[in-house]
Amino acid sequence: MEYIVEKIGMSRTITVPSKPVTLLRVLDMKVCEVKEGTAIVSYKSGKKMNKAIEGQQKKYSLPSEFNRFITLEVANTEAGDVDFAPLVGATTLKTTFNTKGHGFTGAMVRWNFGGGPAEHGHRFGRRTGSIGNAEWPGRVMKGKKMPGQYGNTKNSVKNEIISYDAENKILVVVGSVSGANGALGRVKVAR
Repeated sequence: MEYIVEKIGMSRTITVPSKPVTLLRVLDMKVCEVKEGTAIVSYKSGKKMNKAIEGQQKKYSLPSEFNRFITLEVANTEAGDVDFAPLVGATTLKTTFNTKGHGFTGAMVRWNFGGGPAEHGHRFGRRTGSIGNAEWPGRVMKGKKMPGQYGNTKNSVKNEIISYDAENKILVVVGSVSGANGALGRVKVAR
């Protein structure tokens, strides 16, 4: 079973020794349509609105604040509110978030390269260094570690659940989860 969650932030337990934990808020969701285990689910996110969203809301008779649609695996067999019962007995979650984006970065930041000598007369400094090879194959190989977009990639981690507050819909999982505070991601109950 999958759910859309918002990352609240990190904290720690008060036990000795303490454990680092991440707090996740499960968003309110409505199941619009169920087809063979997967479902079209609507949730609240921002104020985005256009004619396509209005058409979907009219089709499934949803209130105006449910303005995002996604396909998820759910426990429900018919349309209505999402069933949160699988979270009560769950012990492990697979969390999927986008990592923080750092924009275009050099090879030293992106790949932790050491760089060259920084003394007088050297032109190496923070450069990548040699990237090519000899006559054969005579090209830069695919996957070469070079400057480029760093971060903003999908990352999945398995986390153990410490507690689930069913009233406030807050999950407490051991360890860290990718992404900034307030970021939206999805969690899946791991078997």
